[in-house]
Amino acid sequence: MQWKPNTTVAAIIERDGRFLMVREHTPHGVRLNQPAGHLEYGETLPAAVAREALEETGYRASATALVGIYLADKEDSSDITYLRFAFACDAAANAERSQLDAGIIEAVWLSADEIRQQERIWRSPLVGRCVEDYLAGQRFPLTLLHHHGR
Repeated sequence: MQWKPNTTVAAIIERDGRFLMVREHTPHGVRLNQPAGHLEYGETLPAAVAREALEETGYRASATALVGIYLADKEDSSDITYLRFAFACDAAANAERSQLDAGIIEAVWLSADEIRQQERIWRSPLVGRCVEDYLAGQRFPLTLLHHHGR
């Protein structure tokens, strides 16, 4: 059987020097992450990141650029790897829904320094890496992505 990574998306949403993040329950306790989740069958990557942002934060978001593509092994597993597509996103001025995905404690706006100070509770090392790449101005056009669906 062929091994395949788990494809995930993450939304990097910045407003006035603050990033929209989520605090979530995980098997390892409360963790800090970007709004993120798995690509679902039939979705495009930009559609998946918009869905995850809405489900986890209540904000409607749309991808404006690709920040990076990251490959990371799951900390406590020898055979699970995540292929993460991180997107710079614009978001609506206000949250549209208050009911967030199961496991999400809250959506919070944090400065880059506040995120760095909470490294011990990052969901993965990719949390910080994506913020740093965004702050460094790393942006790739969405035209890099092609979806050849049915």
